[in-house]
Amino acid sequence: MATGLNDATEVDVVVDLEAVFRAHYGRLVRALTLVAGSSDLAADAVQEAFIKAHLHWRRVQQYDDPAGWIRRVAINKLRDEHRWVGRKRRVVERIVAMTPPPTSLDPAVTAAGHDADLTAQLLQSLPRQQRLAMALFYVDELSVAEVAAAMSISEGAVKFHLHQGRQRLRAAVESGETA
Repeated sequence: MATGLNDATEVDVVVDLEAVFRAHYGRLVRALTLVAGSSDLAADAVQEAFIKAHLHWRRVQQYDDPAGWIRRVAINKLRDEHRWVGRKRRVVERIVAMTPPPTSLDPAVTAAGHDADLTAQLLQSLPRQQRLAMALFYVDELSVAEVAAAMSISEGAVKFHLHQGRQRLRAAVESGETA
């Protein structure tokens, strides 16, 4: 009989996590796509966060805001990825500096290959913290307090990042319209 109770409890746990997943997955991926610049990276980070939530659900479900915990894990994963990419870029730059230049340029290497819409391009021009604050606030539709908790910064800092981000976007749009 104890096995039957454990199975029922496990089903309840999965259903609760599934409800959190259905309610937050899409918005979080959209918000973090703007931050990461890649929907694949954002989806991977959010998926990993939900996997960790599943593995630790008995503890996570006791938190005041399980979705906030999942959001925080996803953001941390993106930050780790960003650090890793930066370290990789620096290593490649050092290796390139030590090797002789190629005899011909490879157009595949030099081409940007990105065809993003204007909004995504504008957001990518923002510093990372401003991009993250704006994505969580406008795309994920979090309150200032929720954005502050997700980013581990004060509400005042969130307001500052939102204000600065809007100013930079406004200036970029105005300069683009006059050009």
